[in-house]
Amino acid sequence: MSTAEYKVRLETFEGPLALLMHLIDKNQVDIYDIPIAAITEQYLEYIRAMEEFNIDVASEFLVMAATLLLIKSRMLLPKPPAEQLADEEDPRQELVQRLLEYRRFKQMAATLEEMLRAREQYVARPAAGFAAKIVLPDGLRLDDLIEAFAAVWESAVDEYALIAREEISVQDKMQDILLLLRKQGGRLEFAQTFIRSGSRTEMVTSFLALLELIRLKRIRIEQERSFGPIYLSLGEVVH
Repeated sequence: MSTAEYKVRLETFEGPLALLMHLIDKNQVDIYDIPIAAITEQYLEYIRAMEEFNIDVASEFLVMAATLLLIKSRMLLPKPPAEQLADEEDPRQELVQRLLEYRRFKQMAATLEEMLRAREQYVARPAAGFAAKIVLPDGLRLDDLIEAFAAVWESAVDEYALIAREEISVQDKMQDILLLLRKQGGRLEFAQTFIRSGSRTEMVTSFLALLELIRLKRIRIEQERSFGPIYLSLGEVVH
């Protein structure tokens, strides 16, 4: 292979901490006990290689190089007496903390990237709106029904006592309302729908059943004049 064909590939790193972590992993050393002299020499070799291949050396790499040399020089200073050694802070401590924090962020970034790759395999469909369409006669609003129900609720406050919890289904109440309408000749005043309700829970279930019957057109709702009484009557028969 000729000299012109020979190429050297220099690894690139996001920053000085990435390079340091690479050197630590490459040398398989304990991050809490970094051999600062050896790591510093390898770090400086990388900086010199960047300069040799005319690659701009970012300022943060040079700052880290100066920091490593400072730590190395402090490590070479004579050790204090044994009684003062316990109070002496390890010159590498701050660097170790920065490396540990960097490692945590890298691990979190890798986890998020993995989650993103897994999520890219799915396509989300926007939520479809299925608004309930309750057909009411002209001039009568759903709010009017709610106000009528509130009036029945308030008027019966003293008539209902707290009882044990019971399971009451909307389907059962729908059948009760239809049966009551048939017994009353097919027409019934709104408030009378709740006469047979024995608890507040049953009253709420009855109101939900009433709305469902209106939606299914099983019953019709009528109001002969504004602010007048609201009547229920049997509607279409669905087979």
